[in-house]
Amino acid sequence: MHDAFMLNASKVSPMTAKPKATPPSPLQLERFVVAVDVVALTLIEDQLHTLLIRRDAPPYQGKWMLPGGVVQTHESLAQAAERVLVEKAGLSGVYLEQLYTYSEPDRDPRDRSFSVAHMALVNHERFQKLKPHDHETVVARLVIPWEGEHGGAVEACSAEGKALPLAFDHAEMLGLAVKRMRGKLDYTPVGYQLLPKAFTLSQLQRVHEGILARSLNKDSFRRRMLASGELEATGESQSDVEHRPAALYHFIERSAV
Repeated sequence: MHDAFMLNASKVSPMTAKPKATPPSPLQLERFVVAVDVVALTLIEDQLHTLLIRRDAPPYQGKWMLPGGVVQTHESLAQAAERVLVEKAGLSGVYLEQLYTYSEPDRDPRDRSFSVAHMALVNHERFQKLKPHDHETVVARLVIPWEGEHGGAVEACSAEGKALPLAFDHAEMLGLAVKRMRGKLDYTPVGYQLLPKAFTLSQLQRVHEGILARSLNKDSFRRRMLASGELEATGESQSDVEHRPAALYHFIERSAV
C-alpha cells in the first residue's frame, strides 16, 4: 500500500500541474478617474461671476462646464487645480481652497469618476484679463435661487441674461462654493481675496453685500470692520475720483484664511 501510494503520487508533478486561475479583482474590472474642477469666483458690478467653458464633445456637448482636468500621476490635488487654472484661464497665484469630493456613480457617463472641487477667489481686474482658451469661454453671472446658507444648485447666465445649461454636477459645485463663501465671510477674511491690495471701506462693504446678496447697514458695518483688527490705514486716499477721496486700507494678514 505504501509503494502504490508513492507511485500514484509521483505521476502528478508540480511542473505539470495547472494552477487555478485567480479571478480578477473588482478594481481590475473598472476604471477609476480622479479629476479636479475649479469654481473661480469674482465680483463684477457687485454680483458673483464665474468662468465657464463650452463642451465641444459628448457627453453634454454644447453645455457649459467649470475649468477642470484629470489629476496626473505626479500631482497632488492642489497642484492639479493650480495647473488647470493656468492652462484654462491663465490664472496663477490666486487664493485656492478645496471644497468637496463628488463621487456619485453616474456623475460621468464615460467612466467611474471622482471630482475634487476647488474654489478660487479672484479680483475682478484679473478676471478681465483672462487668457483665451482653445474652447469657447464665458464669464457667467451666477443666479442664486436661495438666501443665506441654505445651499443647493446655482444657475449661470450670460451677460445678456441667457441661461447657460451646465454639464455634469457643476451646478451643485457652484452652489457649494457660494455657500462656503457666505459661511466663512464673518469669521475668515475670504472677502479680501476679491479686493485689490488697497481698498476703501465702501469697496469692502460692496464685496460683503455682493457675496451675501443683501444690503448692510453702512455705519454698523464700518464699526465692525474697524474694530476687527483686520484693517490698517495706508495713509493714502483714492485718486482720480469725482467725489471726496476716501481713505485706503489694507488687510493685516495675521493668519491663514
